[in-house]
Amino acid sequence: MKPENLVIILVKPQGPINIGSVCRTMMNFGFRQLRLVNPTKHYKSLLAKKMALSAFTLLENALIFDDLQSALSDIQIAFGTTRRFGKYRNNFFTPSSAAEKFRETYQEVSCALVLGPEDTGLETKDLDLCQHFITIPTHDAYPSMNLSHALAVLLYEVSLKSDPEKEFTAPSPKKLAVGDEIEHMFAHMKKSLLNIDFLDKQNPDHLLRAFRRIFGAAGLTSRDVLIIRGMMSRIDWTENQRRKYTDVHHG
Repeated sequence: MKPENLVIILVKPQGPINIGSVCRTMMNFGFRQLRLVNPTKHYKSLLAKKMALSAFTLLENALIFDDLQSALSDIQIAFGTTRRFGKYRNNFFTPSSAAEKFRETYQEVSCALVLGPEDTGLETKDLDLCQHFITIPTHDAYPSMNLSHALAVLLYEVSLKSDPEKEFTAPSPKKLAVGDEIEHMFAHMKKSLLNIDFLDKQNPDHLLRAFRRIFGAAGLTSRDVLIIRGMMSRIDWTENQRRKYTDVHHG
């Protein structure tokens, strides 16, 4: 979604600190259009400015409205954020699925994310003006989120899924070493560690099993195996040099 196609609307925001934090969050994700519905009269106070920092220009340019209907007058699709399930229960998006909806359906549509007051959230009359509803699955014991935190979750998902030039994917699964590589590595390790008396000659496999568990959990690649065998080779060389030095001085 193009940032210019998404408007952030705060309905009756009460705290200038929260308003300033919202501006900062918007700037973090590249969104600049802010609308305030009946905000606290101190919405441009020094507290808001301190929280917004360089994003304070968003607040200075914010459009102010008396009611949500007016704020949505030129908006085609509005997503209301709420935990008021009730009659809307079957129509909820998560932040992730809402972001998918933006990408699939509303790329070139004027949209709004509507957030309610910090203490009560959006009223039913405000939700009636929205076409879709988003809920953030917070814990039931403490469901209320700070405005800027909630907005950060929403804009993160929108940004992640709407930038056509960026493909964010999980790291590719690494190609693991095969059994022969692993067993030759452990054979080398056993020989080297026995040679420096690190392993108990009577029961060398006891400690070696611990290494098997450690490396098994790590999931070694062929390159990992080469690095470990290189370390063992260095141990072998160092031990050989030590023994030569000892033989010369005690011969």
